[in-house]
Amino acid sequence: MARHRLPRQTIAFLHDLTMAGLSFVVALALRLGADTFGYFSKDLVLALVVFTLVCGLVFHFVGLYRGIWRYASLNDLVAIMRAASLAILLFLAITFLMTRLESVPRTSLIINWFVLVSMLGAPRVMYRVFKDRGFDHLFERESQIRTPVVLLGAGDAAEVFIREMARDRQAPYEVLAVIDEKGTRVGRSIHGIPIQGQLDRLDQILTKLKTGGRDPQRLILTKKPNREELELILDVADAKGMAIARLPRLTELRSGEDQRLELRPVAIEDLLGRSEAKLDRVAMRRLIEGRRVLVTGAGGSIGSELVRQIADFNPTRLCLLDNSEYQLYTVGKELEERQVELSFHLILADVRDRTRIEQLLEAEAPDLVFHAAALKHVPMVEDSPLEGMRTNVIGVRNVADACRRAKVAAMVLISTDKAINPTSMMGATKRLAESYCQSLDIAGRDAAGPGAAGGTRFVTVRFGNVLGSTGSVVPLFQRQLARGGPLTVTDPKMSRYFMTVREAVELVLQASALGVSSPREEAGKIFVLDMGEPVKILDLARHMIRLSGMRPEKDIEIQITGLRPGEKLYEEIFHEGEPLLPTSHPSLMLAAPRTVNQQLLGRSLDDLADLAVEGRQAEAVASVMRLVPEYRPSDSLAPKSSPRRSQSPA
Repeated sequence: MARHRLPRQTIAFLHDLTMAGLSFVVALALRLGADTFGYFSKDLVLALVVFTLVCGLVFHFVGLYRGIWRYASLNDLVAIMRAASLAILLFLAITFLMTRLESVPRTSLIINWFVLVSMLGAPRVMYRVFKDRGFDHLFERESQIRTPVVLLGAGDAAEVFIREMARDRQAPYEVLAVIDEKGTRVGRSIHGIPIQGQLDRLDQILTKLKTGGRDPQRLILTKKPNREELELILDVADAKGMAIARLPRLTELRSGEDQRLELRPVAIEDLLGRSEAKLDRVAMRRLIEGRRVLVTGAGGSIGSELVRQIADFNPTRLCLLDNSEYQLYTVGKELEERQVELSFHLILADVRDRTRIEQLLEAEAPDLVFHAAALKHVPMVEDSPLEGMRTNVIGVRNVADACRRAKVAAMVLISTDKAINPTSMMGATKRLAESYCQSLDIAGRDAAGPGAAGGTRFVTVRFGNVLGSTGSVVPLFQRQLARGGPLTVTDPKMSRYFMTVREAVELVLQASALGVSSPREEAGKIFVLDMGEPVKILDLARHMIRLSGMRPEKDIEIQITGLRPGEKLYEEIFHEGEPLLPTSHPSLMLAAPRTVNQQLLGRSLDDLADLAVEGRQAEAVASVMRLVPEYRPSDSLAPKSSPRRSQSPA
């Protein structure tokens, strides 16, 4: 670790040695004026060398390099004054013993003190002023002792928090120490607060502080930890009986003089430990800007986030379609407030209404269609399978066929990992939707011929669970926590892939940009988002309890309720018949298409639509089983005698 921080400290040390020698010469010049150079002698040169060496020793031993120039303040200036005073006194004693002060004008030492303090302090202050573009951050006020805390992270957010606590006499927290997760600043300090060690020494540091009579009560995250770091922090906090909180974003800390800094609970997305994906925003903007875009299911969790992000890329017109009046109104009002100049149209319609969808696409003439409308709650679709078929299969077919008729440039289908080896009707219907869009994309390629652009492109993007979306386990756990528990988990072994809704939609747009611009030879392939590592639902429940400041099984009970119809213990993101291929983006993969006969599948979906409309559930379920051979229905939907499984187009 010393190897990494030595260069900066060495540079600062050499700077201060140079300033010490120059201060000696400048002080003589101020004292003697024009006679300065005539006054120089061997004894004076020796005094200059001794003064510089004394300053170097004093600066090192008083800890002048524990402070960080980036966060220089009055505390650092006070430390410089102390170091300059000690150096002058030691030099005075040494010179008196050597030459009885005959070689150095005595009054020049008084001048030297002021010059030395200025030459050491001014560069630090100027660097801080340059970084912060102002002088406000240099002035701090001593704060009263409040709740003792330890900061995890030694970056800008930690510095801002420490400074704000020092400036506010009513501040509720006293910072005892800072933990540097990188280890590059250990042994230094921020505004006098020591950086005591790395995260792996957190337990020992807290114990040492308590033994020394300074018992910290709370850990505060100043930056987002990865999953392993958060696990360690939770374990230590649980063992010590400490609460955990996090700082707001740094931009929020800096906004306004009257805004009080308030800690917040640790964000649920921190439990994922996902690193931020790098995005090609130029390609995403090129996809959207200047085009007419339509989003189905625009009021849902994925659809509304699609609307927000698409609006930021300046489409010519944005159409929002949903069958929920309230959700459509809500997202419309938000869009109205965020994008005053954007041309948008709210459309109350159902994707299951084929004629209405065809008329809308003909009238609006969108260039791009993002299809997010779906029934996605597994138990509800399991209980009403015909509704799932009509929305997730027939609705997709209606939109896709209308896109072809209206000569839409591209349609993007939002799919789910539950479509892989489905055990639920929701998953099976989403797999059928994938198959239909794949078949249209391949048919367009074949009809256009080699190297031709062809007609409408159909891009399918598949990903797992989204935190906070409708039907997600996280809002359920939050409601159960608010009631005091218990938290219900269906099976201890159950795991799921998770990502935030913002990240999911960003990657959907990234995949769309790649898919629309990809050659026709890659038709029918499915984009699969890199979901990271799966999270055990039981671990998620325990973490959420601990983050709320309570203890699992002691303060809040966890109940195992058993698998619900159609649920799987774990999810998969690709089928063994879909070998994954890399793309130009590290967070996106391509699943090779399984052979699909578009005409055969189209006729099968015609039959399925008739069965669903007529309410013939058993026959409709049997039809889905034939079309998706890997579908294993739950006991509630499985026919008493399974139909003979023929070769399926899906």
